[in-house]
Amino acid sequence: MKRDMTAHLTLDVTSPARLVLEVAVALVHDPTEQLTVTSAGRAVTPREVVDPHGTRLHVLDVDPGPLTVDYRATVTGRAEQDLGGPSDELVYLRPSRYCESDELAPTARSEFQGLTGVDLLAAVSSWVGTRVAYVPGASLPTDGAVRTLLARRGVCRDFAHLVVALLRALDVPARVVAVYAPGLNPMDFHAVAEAYVEGRWRVVDATTLAPRSTLVRIATGRDASDTAFLSVHRGTATLREVVVSAVVDTLPDDDVRELVSLG
Repeated sequence: MKRDMTAHLTLDVTSPARLVLEVAVALVHDPTEQLTVTSAGRAVTPREVVDPHGTRLHVLDVDPGPLTVDYRATVTGRAEQDLGGPSDELVYLRPSRYCESDELAPTARSEFQGLTGVDLLAAVSSWVGTRVAYVPGASLPTDGAVRTLLARRGVCRDFAHLVVALLRALDVPARVVAVYAPGLNPMDFHAVAEAYVEGRWRVVDATTLAPRSTLVRIATGRDASDTAFLSVHRGTATLREVVVSAVVDTLPDDDVRELVSLG
């Protein structure tokens, strides 16, 4: 399997700022890639920080002016499955800002009592997918799983947050992953859930908008606060444009009842 990804961002930086990008393919994939950043017409070299999951954060200290980010990568073959560290099963059981599993525990137990393993993942994916409508622009960046359930609409991050919150409420470790998603329509950065089942991290995508086996990991974390493609610190910047592409040589079918790992 050969997958090609690109990302193009333009921003207006209005005061000296520190920007953190999470657009590069995670190190677990060993990509062939190029990242180019231009600030006010001058090339800028970001500082790379890598977390335990292989998430690569590119840190930029920039002055006011237009800023452009261009990233392209090719991944050939599949990465080894992430078996997780010794603390992952505990960390990803905890409620987090956007995945309020403690508040959703009664709902989760009522709807999915007695289900385990692949049956549980398929049931949660289908339940969220049939109760929440995918509506671009329908949610705010600060919305969490509870608000998504009440509103019954959202985008991929909202679907992922609700899946993660329900699974954590059932004592299944779960986390959010930002990915490139060949086959996604509309094309953009994509967010999915991962659940720790039968000793492996398995991907759950209640949107069913792209085949799970084609997804390429970018960032992994508790929720969208850990996986945002752009964070602005110590200054101000306005995002003007985001263009993402992701293609694969062969687009496979997907069966929600199959256990699939990112790779």
